[in-house]
Parts: sequence; C-alpha cells; structure tokens
Amino acid sequence: MILIVGGAGYIGSHTNKLLSKQGHETVVFDNLVHGHREFVKWGSFFHGDLSNKEQIMQCFLKYPIHAVMHFSAFAYIGESVCEPGKYYKNNVSNTVNLLEIMRKFAVNKIVFSSSCSIYGEPEEIPITETHPKYPTNPYGKSKLMVEEILKDYDYAHGIKHISLRYFNAAGADPELEIGEKHNPETHLIPLIMQVASGLYPHITIYGDAYPTPDGTCIRDYIHVNDIAKAHILALQALESGMNSTAMNLGNGNAYSVKEIITLSEQVTGETIKRKMGPKRIGDPAQLISDSRKAKQELGWEPGYADIKIIVEHAWNWHLKMLSGFRSPYFNTQIQR
Repeated sequence: MILIVGGAGYIGSHTNKLLSKQGHETVVFDNLVHGHREFVKWGSFFHGDLSNKEQIMQCFLKYPIHAVMHFSAFAYIGESVCEPGKYYKNNVSNTVNLLEIMRKFAVNKIVFSSSCSIYGEPEEIPITETHPKYPTNPYGKSKLMVEEILKDYDYAHGIKHISLRYFNAAGADPELEIGEKHNPETHLIPLIMQVASGLYPHITIYGDAYPTPDGTCIRDYIHVNDIAKAHILALQALESGMNSTAMNLGNGNAYSVKEIITLSEQVTGETIKRKMGPKRIGDPAQLISDSRKAKQELGWEPGYADIKIIVEHAWNWHLKMLSGFRSPYFNTQIQR
C-alpha cells in the first residue's frame, strides 16, 4: 500500500487518482488544513498531522504501507518570508517525524514533492539539476533542507528517495473529478479564471520591466497530471533499484504573464482586465526547466505539453466550481 501524505491537496489528489486507476492500493494521510476531504475519492483516508508522531505511527500500524509519497507542505512564498518558523516546523521538522516512523517500520522508499524554488535566481536558462541552489525565501530553503535530510537518511538508514522539483503546476483533472482549489489562491492561471468569470474585476501583473520580450515574468507550466505520472514512474524506479536522486519536472516551454492572459482570453471568450502592480522582491525574470533527466531515467514524457490544453482544463474546472461545487471563495456574487 502507498501512503500519500498530503493526498487531499492539489497534486496529491491527482496522483492518488492515477495510482488507483493503475490498480494500486493507497491511503491518504492529511490534516485537511489546506486539503479537501471531498478530493479523497480513491483509496483510504487517515485524518492526521505530521506534527503528531503518534498519529503517523497509528497510520502505519493500521495499513501495510510499503512506500510513501510526500506532498504535505505549506507553500505560500510571501507567508514564508513573514513566518519562517511556521515553514521550517511544518515542512522540515514534520518531515523528520515522518522519516523516523518510516525507519521504525522499515519502509525505505519515498518520493518527495520538491520545487524549482530551491534554485533561487537562475544563472542559466534552462535550469538543470546541477544548477547552483540559492533559494531566496524560507519556503524554497525548507524544500532544499528536506532534500539534504533525505540524503542523510539514505546514507544512515537506507531510505531511498527521488525528489521531484516542479516548475509551475497548472491545469486540472480532464474528467473534472478534482482540480485546483486553494484558499487563498495565488497561482496565476486560476486567478485569471476568477477574473474571466467575473469574480474579480482585474488581474494584477506584478512588474512589466523584466528583461523579457514583453517585460513580464516567464514561467514553465506543467500539467498536474503529468506531475502525478512522474511520481508513479519515480516510485517504480525506486522499486526497480534506482539510487536516490533529484529531477526537474517542466515542459521546457515557457510563457510570459501577458501571454497567459491573452491565451486565457481566447480559451474563455472573455476580456480579462489587467492592472499593473509593483515588481515583487525575489521574482526571477525567467524559470524554465531542463527535464531531460526525468525523460531519460524515468521514461517520462508530458502528456499535456500544449499550454492551451492546460488552460482549457483549468477553465473547465473553474466552471464546474462555479456551477455548485462548494468552496469558501466561490460564494461571491458573479458580476458581469
């Protein structure tokens, strides 16, 4: 059985669905602080918190777990700057709790949800796994710390890991059973969808004087299902004897903020009003992945590399949310 920590969240729930479709038995461990119980439609569910080692142990006692996928983390960059302790405790200390219980139960395989934020301001584009790692905020630092801790647990205790460094996760389940649902929402594409549907009057563009063709930030967007697929391939690789390692996940095709807004107007058929805001400290001009390692070593290939399809899936999910899927921030009266 595969334990999915944080499996009621965005990427974890999509991975749980894909694992279940492939015949794997799963159990989701989630405290539901940012996850959603209604997203756990496959496998078993254990309500617990990684800060509580007794709850983790009870989960391992109850289920025959042989491998772990770890998605549980706080992930608001701005908040991490203001409350670093919250991030180091939840993302780092709580991961040590999980590893200690894995060690106690002789579970020696883990796929870790890492982030391209560990690289900081890029020195070269595209970014490879050997790029220098100078994260610029506590969130990115917490992810890098866990990667280093995983190396130590491999050396000391033989717990093998693959850390997957995502670039910009986007899109939704094509069958619309689950999707992106954050509160507050900070990701560009769902924020644009909210403007397109009339929930908000405009989208704020943070800076238009970057050294890019149109002056706005450029990012590499990867479909959430392609991230889920990579997790499964990573676990299969560990089960086949692959040594611990880390890999980037991105499409290698990048788009500016303005390009995503224009494409979203085409997909939704709505005019999306824009407002200029100040440049955010620590926002790199470009983040583009070199994902050759995942392709070569895992046999991974993106199934949804077309950015238009990614945006279409996000829009279709948003429309479903508007049509009655309850969520705290979808109680707003739509103004057209």
